[in-house]
Amino acid sequence: MAELTINPSEITAVLKKEIEGFTPSIDRARVGRVLEVGDGIARVSGLPHAAVNELLEFEGGTLGLALNLEEDTIGAVVLGEASEVEEGMSVTATGSILSIPVGDALLGRVVNALGEPLDGKGPIPRDTLRRLEVQAPGITGRKPVHEPLQTGIKAIDAMTPIGRGQRELIIGDRKTGKTTVAVDTIINQRGQGVKCIYVAVGQKGSTVAQTVEVLRQHGALEYTVVVSAPASDEAVFKYLAPYAGCAIGQHWMEQRRPRARRLRRPVEAGRGVPPAVAPAAPAAGARGLPGRRLLPALAPARAGREAERRPGRRVAHRPAGHRDEGR
Repeated sequence: MAELTINPSEITAVLKKEIEGFTPSIDRARVGRVLEVGDGIARVSGLPHAAVNELLEFEGGTLGLALNLEEDTIGAVVLGEASEVEEGMSVTATGSILSIPVGDALLGRVVNALGEPLDGKGPIPRDTLRRLEVQAPGITGRKPVHEPLQTGIKAIDAMTPIGRGQRELIIGDRKTGKTTVAVDTIINQRGQGVKCIYVAVGQKGSTVAQTVEVLRQHGALEYTVVVSAPASDEAVFKYLAPYAGCAIGQHWMEQRRPRARRLRRPVEAGRGVPPAVAPAAPAAGARGLPGRRLLPALAPARAGREAERRPGRRVAHRPAGHRDEGR
């Protein structure tokens, strides 16, 4: 049996070579561990500063969504295949809240609940992002429904007036035409300046593909966004799909508000007074407060009649025989 020999000089040379090529770096990250996984929910420990709806990255690249924040653990929903997450895996907090891309780049596209494309037409620009869950505006802060929206179905338009921004519930059993009413309404908005969002939750992928093809054939896909969460997807995507549709629509609604404010500024500046009347308001008083008179000065003829009504005043131009002549 050959004797094993160890040459210290060779080992030293190898170690020096490895040390010379090593570049030290410091990376700071919040890392936790997976305690257990079940039914698409992972319980994570070691991330006490995680926020609600914060994205977590599991070892291997799978994402999770922090929802249930407890004192020692976090309940995170796995955004993907839960079978890829195992007990003991490391979890990194990304520090970013769940957001999706919004804007006109989504028109004509089919996306999932996270804003990722499903139509094979390339990536979607993420220049403008919007959080998936935000506080809805209050009732008093919303603009009243004042503009009609036609469905294109005479029976519905004659019986049920619908306005833009109005919530309208379509109830019915299976195979009664609920989806047909919604799709016909989208098609009828062609050329009306309306941007539509169709959210399909729990449907078959083939059914969603047929609906997209119908919209394309009628030229309605160019102003429509389709958010798809088919039956084959995990339950978390079906839960997030309606929120994604609301976030996309709310972005366009907020884009119209600054324009409405600019249109109201001239009226607010003149307090609703016509231009010929507003300059007649008196100058600021001693305290610097603006004048409150909104009407022009009295005309000369009217001023004479007003002077006649004032008691104890002498009016020289009264006609002869007047009952107050000589006073």
